[in-house]
Amino acid sequence: MTQVIEITEAAAIHVKEMMQHNEEEGSFLRIAVKGGGCSGLSYGMGFENEKAENDFIQEEHGLQILVSSEDAPILKGTKIDYKESLMGGGFTIDNPNAIASCGCGTSFRTAKTEGTPESC
Repeated sequence: MTQVIEITEAAAIHVKEMMQHNEEEGSFLRIAVKGGGCSGLSYGMGFENEKAENDFIQEEHGLQILVSSEDAPILKGTKIDYKESLMGGGFTIDNPNAIASCGCGTSFRTAKTEGTPESC
């Protein structure tokens, strides 16, 4: 599996700015799925210094992205963007595998993976 995640240039620029601000230049961007949220699964993003044995690694717009082999099928084809509006900015995640999501926009489930739903 070569490309799991698509990250737009706008999102990559914002992540790089965050890396610089947090003194994390040279780190990997970890994109993950964990149980929880209203629909059962939620997204996670963070910085890591080392690749795990079961990680896929890909490069997008100069970012080194890590996705675990467990999360890859759930995230395959997901597009991450960063959008600015009058109310501020934020990341948007478009996952073609999600069959249900909740109003918060960060919780979802797929046809094969329900996760562990929590009350909102």
